[in-house]
Amino acid sequence: MHETVLSATRQKANGIKALDIAKKLLDEGFHAPTMYFPLIVDEALMIEPTESESKETIDSFIECMIMISELSSNNPEEIINAPINLPVERLDEAMAARNPVLSWRKE
Repeated sequence: MHETVLSATRQKANGIKALDIAKKLLDEGFHAPTMYFPLIVDEALMIEPTESESKETIDSFIECMIMISELSSNNPEEIINAPINLPVERLDEAMAARNPVLSWRKE
């Protein structure tokens, strides 16, 4: 398998967007998927495991997605507030885009 596209439209009914799921995946130690592409799939998440991923890693990812799906019904706030386990928690993305704080240090 090269890639697969999932849709978060079921989770959207509970106020969860694909972006929220991507941030929860980061919280769980997985790389965030490609977001909102392709454009013809509502709330798209493109999952692209590399050929070097082990079966154990793929199985762990599937278990994580099942857990996120269950949380979307039982405790959607945990997904909406993610990430909480990373050095940087949830950012205000609109403010970050309007007022970026950029820094550069000469080495």
